[in-house]
Amino acid sequence: MPDPRPARRRRVHRGLLGALLPALVLLMPGAAASGPPAAVAGAGSGERPQVRTAEGPVRGRGHGAYDTFEGIPYAAAPTGPLRWRPPRPAPRRTGVLDAGAPGARCAQLPALGPGGPAGSEDCLFLNVTAPAGRGRARPVMVWFHGGGFRFGSGDAYRPEPLVAAGGVVVVTVNYRLGVFGFFGHPELGGAPDFGLADQQAALRWVRANAAGFGGDPGRVTVFGESAGALSVCAHLVSPASAGLFHRAAVQSGSCSTTMPPYSVLPSVGTYEPFVPEERTVAAGATAASSLGCGGRPNGRVLECLRALDTGRLLTAELMERFSGVAYGNALLPLEPARALAAGRFQRVPVVQGSNLDEMRLFLAQTLAAYPVGGEEGYRARLRTSFGAAAAEVGAAYPPDAFATPSLAWAALLTDASFTCPTLRDGRALARHVPVYQYLFADRGAPDFTGLPEPAGFPFGAAHGFELPYLFTTVALAEPQRALSGRMTGYWTRFAGTGAPDVPGAPAWPRFAPGSRSVLELAPGPGGVRPVDAAAEHHCALWDSLSFTRSPAP
Repeated sequence: MPDPRPARRRRVHRGLLGALLPALVLLMPGAAASGPPAAVAGAGSGERPQVRTAEGPVRGRGHGAYDTFEGIPYAAAPTGPLRWRPPRPAPRRTGVLDAGAPGARCAQLPALGPGGPAGSEDCLFLNVTAPAGRGRARPVMVWFHGGGFRFGSGDAYRPEPLVAAGGVVVVTVNYRLGVFGFFGHPELGGAPDFGLADQQAALRWVRANAAGFGGDPGRVTVFGESAGALSVCAHLVSPASAGLFHRAAVQSGSCSTTMPPYSVLPSVGTYEPFVPEERTVAAGATAASSLGCGGRPNGRVLECLRALDTGRLLTAELMERFSGVAYGNALLPLEPARALAAGRFQRVPVVQGSNLDEMRLFLAQTLAAYPVGGEEGYRARLRTSFGAAAAEVGAAYPPDAFATPSLAWAALLTDASFTCPTLRDGRALARHVPVYQYLFADRGAPDFTGLPEPAGFPFGAAHGFELPYLFTTVALAEPQRALSGRMTGYWTRFAGTGAPDVPGAPAWPRFAPGSRSVLELAPGPGGVRPVDAAAEHHCALWDSLSFTRSPAP
């Protein structure tokens, strides 16, 4: 598809999510709060359960039906000479570790409101929530948080519904972010994706220690939302992740996630979260020079950079510049979407899906500065983003079919950026493994973001709005509580058996392209039903447009 902008302005922009900072709070519930992370809510039973791990015993907190063990180090602190090195094993302990509160979040800047740098480089902690008692071996679900690879923490997610109702063990994980987790430089030999390596270290810890918490190390599910879902995609295609998990759930962040050029902000080109390694390495060399460490003999640049205080690196510019996940290295030899298409991924069952109104959350943050306007403005936006294909896209999404042109724009961007890329990846996966696709469609989902909703532009089932149905965040109305019960049942049954076949619930068919095999999730009678999402969301059109795929190597 031709690009209507001059060639010099055509670029892949890694930091689109960073340009929309307020929306990022949705990717990590509670991130707007300042200060140290809080312990999992709940009065507790006063009991202090104890579990022996490979590194030494840990003492958690009892909460009646479930126990929590927080702030457990799964790797050595990546500080000083260990900055920008693969995670090392956590040291052994002789005493009992008090695991009654979360550890430090990884170094980051606030996603919302005032405040300075937060967290620490000494942050490789995880949290375990397990049913009380250590009877039969239970499925284990390992959660990777969202936040654009720049924000967030594992402790922000409270998994009590999954644990208490689904009988699973849930592990939430911190991993290095931004410049600390995704830096590259010639002296590193590339861009090693330290944040992904941290996640793999956490999975190795789970394999070694799950049994002590009542978990089954042979039934581990990785799941995540937004950047967490992109992480799951990366583990599906990373050779280094082979054997570390047995199922995967990808929520609003498939391997092919993208956003059309200039569709959200006039200065932002095509967004792709996975970037070629050489681009990150070049950015790292530039950053080293700007920090006063360039032009040194071989081996001395990293020495200089590792000697810098955390605060010198913890800047908005560097955290955004290094928020892309590099491919072409040992962890990700291929661009993930290409690896899926070539069949080069782990042979595990996959649940994958997106939300009906994903892009409304992002657009809501930019409409005031970059309004769609009326029908004329809508047509102009089509020409800017889609060039010669503008008329074809406009015919599929006529503005008079929506309440406003802004809602029409949000609908087409959601389909182009999330719905259809997710289904495209589903087709590639389904050639080799069982796949179960969903579309979360509760337009009355509670807004827990604290962000203003523009007049005439409701959030609907926006990006991240399925999270309260799986985690404890905000109160749900009765029909929504019923949907939450269905969803936690599907997710935990999948973790246990590899298929979301819940007795008494509407059947979730195995994904078969060209059929009504995507499960729509909405409250009320008939709200959970299979649909042909590809036909309803014009995926044949979006699959034909070149901005949705990177150019061939």
